Amino acid sequence: MSELILAQTANINPGLAAIGYGLGAIGPGIGVGLIFAAVINGTARQPEARGRLQTIGYSTFVLTEVLALIGIVIYFIASTK
Repeated sequence: MSELILAQTANINPGLAAIGYGLGAIGPGIGVGLIFAAVINGTARQPEARGRLQTIGYSTFVLTEVLALIGIVIYFIASTK
């Protein structure tokens, strides 16, 4: 199975892999913006819940950024020949 995946990614042009990563990074970027917009909005509505909202915000931020990190790892795998 892994040989099949490596065989498929070995034929990708490095420029095409960079474009793919750039498009893949748009999703986590929008997600992070929405997460912290919700934290700011929630803090403005209920200031006493600030600590709990920040904790939830940072944990979801980490989960969202993992997607971008996975994307850059796949970019490096696809761009090496």
